Amino acid sequence: MPTSTPPIFPTLATAIPTTAADAWARRTDDTPRPLALALIISSVRAGRLGPTVAGWFADRAGDRDDIHLDVLDLAEFPLPADMAVAPDTPSERLVRALGERLAAADGFVVVTPEYNHSYPAALKHLIDTYREQWFAKPVGFISYGGMSGGLRAVEHLRAVFAEQHAVTVRDVVSFHGAGAADFAADGRATTGAAPAAAAALLDRMGWWGRALRRARTVEPFQS
Repeated sequence: MPTSTPPIFPTLATAIPTTAADAWARRTDDTPRPLALALIISSVRAGRLGPTVAGWFADRAGDRDDIHLDVLDLAEFPLPADMAVAPDTPSERLVRALGERLAAADGFVVVTPEYNHSYPAALKHLIDTYREQWFAKPVGFISYGGMSGGLRAVEHLRAVFAEQHAVTVRDVVSFHGAGAADFAADGRATTGAAPAAAAALLDRMGWWGRALRRARTVEPFQS
């Protein structure tokens, strides 16, 4: 008799309350639990600016007590090209570990450059590798690039995340022609309009994150 291989990708089914009483018992929005946001660094290229941009944003978020960041640098998660990897292998454990961190997030902030009018391949592979982990959660963007500031990459990502039943927020932080010097103590990322844009993005992520967390708890999302 042929045997079936269990799926390697984590499922959220066991975490879904099955009754209204269970849902009510699991409500969290009457408590001060901070919103858990995964900050995703999408570029994996040598010499990338992504970690610098992400560090700048993490400093802004660190001033708030309503948000907790989990930084996910895709350079540290080389996902396998073959999604049907064997169970209990290093690749399978990596996929599962990253999936658990995505599942634990209440929302996502994606730091992305613009490559050839779009976003990095590593980010597309991440989005496609997982499914339920994205459902009914907000996604915000911090983009950087040349004259467009990475905004064309953001517009492509909105359609991709919509297919994963995620909700992208309108407010974006965008850096046009950015370089490492912009994020120094006296750089334009600290003295210009960027800090206000980051605060607005955090406010929107907070509102959508709490609203969708409450909705997922009271009425679990079904695709």
